[in-house]
Amino acid sequence: MNRKIIASGAALAVVLTLIGLGQTGCKSYDDQQIKDALEIVDMDTSWTMKEYRQWPNPKLTLVPTVTFKLKNKSNETLNYINVNAIFKEFNSVENLGDCFRAVVRGEGLGPGQTTPPIEMKSNFGVAGTNLESFKTNPQWKTYYVKMFIQMGGPRHVPMGEWRVSRRIDFQEDKAAVKGPNPTEAPKAEPEKK
Repeated sequence: MNRKIIASGAALAVVLTLIGLGQTGCKSYDDQQIKDALEIVDMDTSWTMKEYRQWPNPKLTLVPTVTFKLKNKSNETLNYINVNAIFKEFNSVENLGDCFRAVVRGEGLGPGQTTPPIEMKSNFGVAGTNLESFKTNPQWKTYYVKMFIQMGGPRHVPMGEWRVSRRIDFQEDKAAVKGPNPTEAPKAEPEKK
């Protein structure tokens, strides 16, 4: 009986220690503190390639994409920052794609520091057979991206909404023919002396 009490007491001590470490190691922030501490800067939006093939069945799938940086406006180092991007059509209720990234780990983001560029692509997009067919596709509508930050807790705090530009950041491969046409006979060159 004493062994059970000792084992239960040891297990309880371990659990309480882990809870104490978790509370001191990961500070909890409310929505306003997160909005005051972080700023999304250098936002750029476009459509980029998800899939492209010319043969045997031509297909081009482009997805809405955002590239941005996070700036720490607070006086402390921020750790464990996650970003979630939700993509949707204008005035649509349902999400048409998303992307989740763990963007700050390790040493954290110091006061006044800015992250390197972060690229986030929707997992769904618009398909066609080539770039020209994509541009005339009626499914290519106006998309928006809504950005959320998660830091020191389970809540995803909304940070803003941006319209995805209709700029396409993609170029199709062009067939390049080098040298003489194989159906033509080679031209004779004068003999060098």
